[in-house]
Amino acid sequence: MAEALGTRLTLGLNGEEAARRLAATGPNELPEAARRAPWRILAGQFADFLIVVLLVAAVIAGVVGEPVDAVAIVVIVLLNGAIGFSQEWRAEKTLGALRRLGAPHASVVRDGGVTVVAAGELVPGDLVVLEAGDSVPADMRLVLAARLQTQEAALTGESVPVEKRVTALESEDVPLAERACMAYRGTFVTVGRGCGIVVATGLGTELGRIAALIAGAREAQTPLQRRLAQVGRSLALAALGICAVIFIAGVLRGEPGSAMFLMAVSLAVAAVPEALPVVVAVALALGAGAMARRNALVRRLPAVESLGAVTVICTDKTGTLTQNRMRVVEIYGEPKALYEAMILCNDATPSVAAGDPTETALLEAALEARAAPESVRAAMPRVTELPFDAARKRMTTVHEVGNVFVAITKGAPESLLGCCAQEQGVDGLRPLDRAGLEARVQAMASRGLRVIGFARREWLVSPAELPAEAVESELVFVGLAGLADPPRPEAAAAVAECRAAGITPVMITGDHPATARAIATQLGMAANDGTVMDGAALERLSSEELRERVGHVDVFARATPEHKIRIVAALQARGEIVAMTGDGVNDAPALKSADVGVAMGRSGTEVAREASHLVLLDDNFATIVAAVKEGRRIYDNIRKFVRYALTGNLGEIATIFLAPFLGLPIPLLPTQILWVNLVTDGLPGLALVKEAGEPNLMSRPPRPATESLFSRGLWQHVVWVGLLIAGLSLSVHAWAQASGKAHGQTMVFTVLALAQLAHVLAIRSERESFFRLGPRPNAALTGAVLLSVALQLAVVYLPTLNDIFHTQPLSAGELAVCFALALVVFVAVEAEKAMARGGWLYRRA
Repeated sequence: MAEALGTRLTLGLNGEEAARRLAATGPNELPEAARRAPWRILAGQFADFLIVVLLVAAVIAGVVGEPVDAVAIVVIVLLNGAIGFSQEWRAEKTLGALRRLGAPHASVVRDGGVTVVAAGELVPGDLVVLEAGDSVPADMRLVLAARLQTQEAALTGESVPVEKRVTALESEDVPLAERACMAYRGTFVTVGRGCGIVVATGLGTELGRIAALIAGAREAQTPLQRRLAQVGRSLALAALGICAVIFIAGVLRGEPGSAMFLMAVSLAVAAVPEALPVVVAVALALGAGAMARRNALVRRLPAVESLGAVTVICTDKTGTLTQNRMRVVEIYGEPKALYEAMILCNDATPSVAAGDPTETALLEAALEARAAPESVRAAMPRVTELPFDAARKRMTTVHEVGNVFVAITKGAPESLLGCCAQEQGVDGLRPLDRAGLEARVQAMASRGLRVIGFARREWLVSPAELPAEAVESELVFVGLAGLADPPRPEAAAAVAECRAAGITPVMITGDHPATARAIATQLGMAANDGTVMDGAALERLSSEELRERVGHVDVFARATPEHKIRIVAALQARGEIVAMTGDGVNDAPALKSADVGVAMGRSGTEVAREASHLVLLDDNFATIVAAVKEGRRIYDNIRKFVRYALTGNLGEIATIFLAPFLGLPIPLLPTQILWVNLVTDGLPGLALVKEAGEPNLMSRPPRPATESLFSRGLWQHVVWVGLLIAGLSLSVHAWAQASGKAHGQTMVFTVLALAQLAHVLAIRSERESFFRLGPRPNAALTGAVLLSVALQLAVVYLPTLNDIFHTQPLSAGELAVCFALALVVFVAVEAEKAMARGGWLYRRA
């Protein structure tokens, strides 16, 4: 390797050669992609069809003399533009986070001496020195590894530090997690020291490859965004058609062209629910606030709604389902002797339980068993040791006790048992039952535990000068310790609740298949007979084959970043809405490509957080369940607002459109239409987003990804209730005309407003009766309705407003008629919900 890269193992590169290579290869950095100018990104936010319609409506509203309405529409457009603008910077921030993850400085051998240089100045062929605690600044081939271990969890998903060695790999297709002679940029040294030759820098590193994946990953559009775009186009086209018909019909009847133009414009404004975008933004913001109080930080508001549609959660194992630390979960042997061995043959520090995660876990187990590490070590001081060796797979420490020396050996059971002649029992020594012990080791390993064996031997003289083979012979077996990265206590319940809600959890991890299967079984994730697919098997599948198989596999092991993206893409190709949870650099591409990327806030890397849509501040998988619940509630409430707004708008359009065909004069003026829109679609509509969740919120399956916003009876409701409101308004109009009432137009105006307010109270739940909900759970809506009623009465009875809106005060009897007709709408909707509960209507709801 040194010869191929033109370097020397003792002297390294000289300064002149390093400078030449730096000029040729470029800096050891992740280059920043070209950025669009901010003004171009901002301008692009206003190219959406719905936004264009809203801007036109704002201009028209200003022309007809309604500046308040015009300002409101412009504010809505600006709010949507701000939301879209913020989304454009996600890829840029992710790349920036990856750059910051690289080591800022490195110790490198140049011209025969060790010097510290900026990590960006490293070049292929540089000889880099690594010490415990160092971040690896580039990908390198190790040439020295003295008890060297690196923590690669952020890159591979492995929770245990990886022991490094200089021995060459047996083949070229070894998984990244098993390349023991390599050290990678973005990982860090936990134990030991080493030296390596840089083989890749910048985008050529594994970390740089991930950066390239993120840069090319497609940003998924949320289901709500797709549905809103469709609704906006449909409503706008329908509004233009209706306006054209009314304008032409009015002109043909002899109405003034200017008056009909204003009427057509007013109907266009009424037909487009201009408050829908702001209500959606407010709903998502309130949902984000509620989720933040539950330790879920929303980085992208539409993701709140997407969580409610999630059908599959692809989750990493390490740190997400597990605690990201080793823990002894099972022991076998004579406890006193075993705990003593766990304390003595251990380099972890008792006071802070610091050191190698495995040794820390062993020490913590002894502490939990009320052993006294400091006393034991004081009574049996260490005099020498045989460091762990990958070939022996054992470590031995020698301790002096009076006139006797005690050697404690720990290591892989398959290696240790061959060195033992006896085993320690409660009643003393007994012959070694090797077959029985091997069976027990196999049983523990099959549950995904990392099994470590302990043995000891007494010496009358110090064995410090003896070879390792002699010291580690004729041992007395003491016991076994089974270690695991344990599941989080809440994870199993969270998985169960996900399944109850029709959501499939899928584990995608870089860990060993046996460990992955064990954790999945413990958590109830192994629904498909514990089927585990490893990365090698996945590599052999085409995209079409993976799409067919992915629905039948709950656990993917030895997965790389590319595998995770393929799995997410395959699930999405099957019509699934996919959430991906993770905490490491290796999760970032899939987090970005998923419909909802969920990162860990405590243990997660900055890269993962920047690529995600949602951050779990407590790293608790159970928090995602609360997020799903909140997402479903928000979507339900958005549907309620759509139901409310479109029903009212249809009632207004039908009232004006049908009146001429019934021989009635124009029932409303443009200013009155705009007023009804503002009063009814404003505060009451916004208050709907605070409704509590439906009773069956987490016991029903997720809505289909292709489901229309108008499904489950919504469009039928809009049509018949909208026509009912129009019919009631036209009825009072006809009655006023027939009886010679001078206040007919004001009564139509008032019935139209009050009927919509009665409607909003009735649709607080899609199925439950208003009287079972009561007014208190949503005091904001109750208050909004009362305020809107007061404003409507002010328009009717205040002289100043009479002049502006061309209204006349109503008598007590006339006002009572208006309230009575509004009550008809409330009763009719309650009857509809009763039939739905009885199974006579909307059975899919």
